[in-house]
Amino acid sequence: MARFVFITGGVVSSLGKGLTSASLGALLQARGYSVRLRKLDPYLNVDPGTMSPFEHGEVYVTEDGAETDLDLGHYERFTGVAARRTDSVSSGRIYSTVLERERRGDYLGRTIQVIPHVTNAIKEFIAYGEDECDFMLCEIGGTVGDIEGLPFFEAIRQFSHERAPGECIFMHLTLIPYIAASGELKTKPTQHSVKELRSIGIQPDVLVCRADREVPEKERAKIALFCNVRPEAVVQAVDLKTIYEAPLAFNDEGLDRAVLSAFRITDAPAPKLEIWEEIAERAHNPDGEVSIAMVGKYTELGDAYKSLLEALTHGGLANRVKVRVEAIGAEIFEKPGAEEQLSGFNGVLIPGGFGERGVEGKIAAVRWARERKIPFFGICLGMQMAVVEAARNLCGLERAGSEEWNEERKQRGKAAVDPAVIYFMPEWVSEQGLQKRRADGDKGATMRLGAYEARLTPGSRAADAYGAFLISERHRHRFEVDDAYREQLEAAGLIFSGLSPDGRLPEIVERTDHPWFVGVQFHPELKSRPFEPHPLFVGFIEAAVKQSRLV
Repeated sequence: MARFVFITGGVVSSLGKGLTSASLGALLQARGYSVRLRKLDPYLNVDPGTMSPFEHGEVYVTEDGAETDLDLGHYERFTGVAARRTDSVSSGRIYSTVLERERRGDYLGRTIQVIPHVTNAIKEFIAYGEDECDFMLCEIGGTVGDIEGLPFFEAIRQFSHERAPGECIFMHLTLIPYIAASGELKTKPTQHSVKELRSIGIQPDVLVCRADREVPEKERAKIALFCNVRPEAVVQAVDLKTIYEAPLAFNDEGLDRAVLSAFRITDAPAPKLEIWEEIAERAHNPDGEVSIAMVGKYTELGDAYKSLLEALTHGGLANRVKVRVEAIGAEIFEKPGAEEQLSGFNGVLIPGGFGERGVEGKIAAVRWARERKIPFFGICLGMQMAVVEAARNLCGLERAGSEEWNEERKQRGKAAVDPAVIYFMPEWVSEQGLQKRRADGDKGATMRLGAYEARLTPGSRAADAYGAFLISERHRHRFEVDDAYREQLEAAGLIFSGLSPDGRLPEIVERTDHPWFVGVQFHPELKSRPFEPHPLFVGFIEAAVKQSRLV
């Protein structure tokens, strides 16, 4: 049976609960324990799949096709444990489950209430699969006091009360702000946050105090006294140069020792942290720097491309270089000659996205990278832009485009006036059998989600990078490259080096007349880890390093 750690937050949001949870998971793993991490989000959306990146940031996709919170990406990157659909839940999903049961008559006509029906559903989610690991780390989204989060806080209170002593602990993350006018760190916000938590029946066992500078022993002792927490269980979390220092920093501050002590575990093995020491050493002592232009749609919010930015960092770690990424709005390149702004970069990356805004700018950026032999990496929509660019500028299909931008563009084949080289495929065959989707279905139901296999062409850049001919990668998209244009595109030098097992769905394209030009329909960034960088990101950054030496 697993032991449960419930991670909550107070004072303000965005303090780093996800990173703290992931770091604790990594530290427990380093001591030989198995872990699983879960996220409980209070918002009423069933999942973040239809939420704007400006609202929520990146949508992280699991192997089994769940659209989840971006914190699950932190969990996977730090522990290497593949997240599943059962590791993410929202208020919307909980309420949907409860209402479906009520409609089926499962509650035998009883009045449905938050307590016990909603809280029972939350507790079921928390306990699912508890026999699979030593520690289950459950992060509660939002901050204590949020009205939508109250059922979750009540559920974890009940869960802890119903379990045997020593099976559950609470870890609370707060902020200690620095007041420049008085030159003081203030502990009062933490005291009030803990007071709020205790008012709903939860006493934290461990406090993690976020600050922009060292928290003196005097302030820690004060927090321990007023918050009824052992002094050694008040752990500071100061700002770091890189998030991959976090496991080492938390170990130095005693976070894992405080958690084990709260469980009264005194015989835990010493942590083996060599892998994190190596990662930190590479991050702090790079041999050089490369610059990457990321031409995207949601560039105002870094969290919209969180996994992508981290995967680029991982590629840099593998090549012992610092990767400087500049996010540039694609619409800039819709002006004639604007592509010259890319001339100072060692590589161009076009990420995934939805909708028509900025696509012409992305196509212009692809053309610039292709013609000037600058390393290019297109992901999902980025691959589709590479295909459209080749169709227009190399195959003579000047009006080539996508059904996504123009629903009336239904013409296919060589004779089409407005050829849809990117189109909505209603059905295909995969390893799961016949798959179908409807253009007028629910948004999530129209996408290819989760892990799908692809077969690679021997001798291709992709096959050489993976060192394999059969791969599995995670997808999140609605539209496909039309293989009806494959012959024309390959004659123009755009090689289809990866296809679905049935040969119908193009998964990877590349150019043999270019130093490094690769487009993929899937999202390789979702499977990249600092200790196991994705091979395509390693190859892309390696090509950028070579290009930087030519300048």
